[in-house]
Amino acid sequence: MISKPDKNKTRQRRHARVRGKISGTAQRPRLNVYRSNSNIYAQVIDDVAGVTLASASTLDKDVKGTSKTEKAASVGELVAKRANEKKITDVVFDRGGYLYHGRVEALAEAARENGLKF
Repeated sequence: MISKPDKNKTRQRRHARVRGKISGTAQRPRLNVYRSNSNIYAQVIDDVAGVTLASASTLDKDVKGTSKTEKAASVGELVAKRANEKKITDVVFDRGGYLYHGRVEALAEAARENGLKF
């Protein structure tokens, strides 16, 4: 019997490979994305100090939209505004091993439109 590969395990391997190459600093923190089946989460992280500087998710009350993609764009907008309040403009984008497509792309584009540079 042929077994299918575990998609989350392969995503975690991709993510670990990428995380070996990128890291967030105080000058240029990491914009991390985590996507579950129903929600999406974004954090701006300083890996040197081990501190989350700004975060947003679809669980926040400020998030608008009816579809998952619209909500992801709203999360990107919200995390960018919260990062701008702390004078953060340049970030390193960490897509978490996910394809740059759909909800991840919508979040990234909305973050770019609201002042984050990556």
